[in-house]
Amino acid sequence: MRIVVHGQQAFGKSVLDALIERGEDVIAVYCAPEKEGQRADPLREAAEAHNLPIYQPRSYRKQEVQDEFSALNADLCVMAYVTKFVPEEVLNAPTHGTIQYHPSLLPKHRGPSSINWPIIQGSAKTGLTIFWPDNGLDTGPVLLQKEVDITDTDTLGSIYFNHLFPLGVEAMLEAVDMVRAGTAPKIVQDE
Repeated sequence: MRIVVHGQQAFGKSVLDALIERGEDVIAVYCAPEKEGQRADPLREAAEAHNLPIYQPRSYRKQEVQDEFSALNADLCVMAYVTKFVPEEVLNAPTHGTIQYHPSLLPKHRGPSSINWPIIQGSAKTGLTIFWPDNGLDTGPVLLQKEVDITDTDTLGSIYFNHLFPLGVEAMLEAVDMVRAGTAPKIVQDE
């Protein structure tokens, strides 16, 4: 399966590294453009180390960006920590579409601060979702979810770095396997 990895920061890098380590056919990487004077994104550095084509569009709404993405003829796009809006014209371009990681049990905590709210609200559990993004904010159908316990001593950092980050990388690999096998569900989010 020809895979495009789209993301940023350490999580994006870890997903890319995990896919390559197990022999996936990663054909390109999309990541956020750096601001002037800013250090290169870890995902970009990893893509360079693996000699992969790197794309850093400022907007995905431009027709030339959509055409460039479609021309890659990808089978799947794996979105690992993406903060820019990506329209359905790009999301639906790969043969099997696009899957995305979100650090909460959707639909409860859509958007930013999704890790903070379960802790603030005193929830006993949180988790992550791999879903099929659409034009809404974290509204697409769910592929899989994983739960994580929240203890009295947990912080945003401990929940993310000790649980949601490593479990998220594993869940992305599991989701890729499900897409490849044709067993990846599209469960409408329960509002």
